[in-house]
Amino acid sequence: MAPIETSYTVRVRQLAYSRSGDKGNTSNIGVIAYTAKAYEWLKAELTVEVVKEHFKEVSDGKVDRYELPNLLALNFVLHDVLGGGGSRSLRVDAQGKALGQAMLQLRIPAPSAYVIEEARAAR
Repeated sequence: MAPIETSYTVRVRQLAYSRSGDKGNTSNIGVIAYTAKAYEWLKAELTVEVVKEHFKEVSDGKVDRYELPNLLALNFVLHDVLGGGGSRSLRVDAQGKALGQAMLQLRIPAPSAYVIEEARAAR
């Protein structure tokens, strides 16, 4: 029997919060999980490829991911995303503050209901 495929998804915001900012033409987006189980799920599902695809309309630059398990966090660095940086960019969000909120809107495959409920309770 073939495995049953599901299309249940959640937004990253259901499992984590974010912080973002800039350094020149590079944006830094921290995704901080509410719980250890949510962190493990995000670590598996929130890959460089997924993030690059999510931000493809605003950046075609390189994306790096750093894991910070002691903080239950993932740090994404998006290169060449800010139109030259805060002092040179004509973008409305030249410092990348809204990119953290955009990250929270990203949909990923849903973990178990327990992980979602545990994260909700931890908020």
